[in-house]
Amino acid sequence: MDFSKRQADPKRHLIGFTLVVLFHAFIVYALVTGLAKKVVDVVRAPIETKVIEEIKKPPPPPEIALPPPPKLEAPPPPFIPPPEVQIATPPPPAATITAVTPTPPPANVVITPARPTVVEAAPPPAPKPVNIGVYCSKMPTPEVPGVEFTGRINFVAQITIKANKVVHVDVVPGSFTGSRDRKIQRAFTNSVTEAVMQYTCVAENVVVHQPFGFTIN
Repeated sequence: MDFSKRQADPKRHLIGFTLVVLFHAFIVYALVTGLAKKVVDVVRAPIETKVIEEIKKPPPPPEIALPPPPKLEAPPPPFIPPPEVQIATPPPPAATITAVTPTPPPANVVITPARPTVVEAAPPPAPKPVNIGVYCSKMPTPEVPGVEFTGRINFVAQITIKANKVVHVDVVPGSFTGSRDRKIQRAFTNSVTEAVMQYTCVAENVVVHQPFGFTIN
């Protein structure tokens, strides 16, 4: 390759010229903005080194030992002389002669207890029959229960009225006649109880007996 041709190459001259122009432009920019001065100041700034010593806390003050409190002893109790007690000496008893007369024992006395008098209590008066119609105005008729029975059956119901209301109905023991079958008796009792509980009555506390009879053909 010819060296003279390499030296005369315009591209190489253009690149070098461009680099020189950029370098000078950077220097001018640095001088205008003070960048070069700041860099120099940073480089020249001295480095200060400080040694920080650890702060030691002062030692606590020594504890002051207090003397123990003096022991206070209670003063002895005052001396109180005991009271003087004078005991009188009784005189000697006089000599006496006592004659003892024996007492005869009492004679045996036979005491016959009296027979207690037995007073028989009078029987309570028989309660007067009371018609329930005196206390009750509305009395629905009991229905005949559907049981296999033919004939006449009778019994007496005990009705308890409190505060104008029928509260209890019970059959008087031994009043059933006409049948000894318990199922039949229970059926008639339930029918009467259901009807009597619907009675309209005016009474505070009354117990009355009312007979009931059923005839089934």
